[in-house]
Amino acid sequence: MSRQMHLGVFVLGTGNHIAGWRFPGATQSFEDIAVIQQIGRIAEQGKFDLLFLGDNLATDPGMHPSFAAKFEPLTMLSALAATTTHVGLGGTASTSYTEPFNLARQFASLDHLSHGRAAWNAVTTSGDKAAANFGRSHAGHDARYEVAEEFVDVVRGLWDCWDDGAVIRDHATGRYIDASKLKPLNHVGRFFQVKGPLPTSRTPQGNPVIIQAGSSEPGLQLAARTADVVFTVVQDKAEAQAGYQALKSRLPAFGRTADEVAVLPGCMPIVGRTREEALAKLDTLMSFVDVENSRVMLNSRLGIDVSGFPLDARVPEDFPLPDTSHGFAKAMLAKAWREKLTWRDMVNLAGAARGHWVILGTPEEIADILQDWFEDYACDGFNILPAYFPGAFQDFVDLVVPILQDRGLFRRDYTGTTLREHLGLARPPSRLFGG
Repeated sequence: MSRQMHLGVFVLGTGNHIAGWRFPGATQSFEDIAVIQQIGRIAEQGKFDLLFLGDNLATDPGMHPSFAAKFEPLTMLSALAATTTHVGLGGTASTSYTEPFNLARQFASLDHLSHGRAAWNAVTTSGDKAAANFGRSHAGHDARYEVAEEFVDVVRGLWDCWDDGAVIRDHATGRYIDASKLKPLNHVGRFFQVKGPLPTSRTPQGNPVIIQAGSSEPGLQLAARTADVVFTVVQDKAEAQAGYQALKSRLPAFGRTADEVAVLPGCMPIVGRTREEALAKLDTLMSFVDVENSRVMLNSRLGIDVSGFPLDARVPEDFPLPDTSHGFAKAMLAKAWREKLTWRDMVNLAGAARGHWVILGTPEEIADILQDWFEDYACDGFNILPAYFPGAFQDFVDLVVPILQDRGLFRRDYTGTTLREHLGLARPPSRLFGG
């Protein structure tokens, strides 16, 4: 079979556009499980690989609505496990503000509950506001990645403390567990000391899928060594191709091949049956944008308060890269310099798709763009960010996915039941038992 796209959906209940909830007919809450369940049904109708929930550990009334009021991702995903059957269930959890043992057990439990569909988005938490909620000081960018390197290793080690077949339930002997297939981790490192094993057996996927999104040098190294899926922030095809190659070229050093990591850039498609209809949708969405809310989003992406900058002034070409989220800042600043954007343009960019790539057109035009990027190795598929739910997501599934299927670029049906099977990834054996 020829190479095929992978598709994820980035779920924010009020829509990925900062004013998506104001679009006629849009859902208006990210604290309603019925909304999330409906999105899950649409994702499986479209044969999507993955449904993804991000997270944030601090709130502010001026934030994006879905960031300000939402459920905790693992709780939502566990509920979704009962009402979906195939789509992968991915969620964010921080390596800076959680413990490896708890996190490993939570995602192992989700993998069991979903029969092999769990994915952990390992983030270091870029925003410093979370620190006050945990009584800590927020570490710098590189220091956070030093912790993350060890954190991910501990989590994977805990998942491997159980070998396959350890739970035997032998009625004749009364043995429930084969003790020879269970080992402690006994990890003693720079940041963590964790004995193990988990009180949760080896999961259907062996290890739940690991997602990462770092684009800095430490982020790329961690992703190349440990990630199965990498989310990227893009605004330009050539830059996306360069970033794709930068990651893939690191894989052989860790004994990995290019097809073992799927690169999925974030993309907000505005789909209309005509181009005029698509433009009208975008105009309606942008008419609802609150400049102050969008500026709060831009502040978080650039790591600096831009409220004092004149909106009609050009973004200076010596604007520094922040010590927060390198991916968003690099992509947005590069676009600003390339296209000579003003701060007003940047505020609108942050409001439209939180700094992600926006494309607009008919279903055929959208499919052409996605096909071009995919076939020219700028990505392995896309993390779709519908501007609002359910309509924008339903439009993509009803109008664009069939074109991708007709072109042989995307599956017509699921051929497996686990997320690893959707991604074409082998189920890993336990490294503690000779795997």
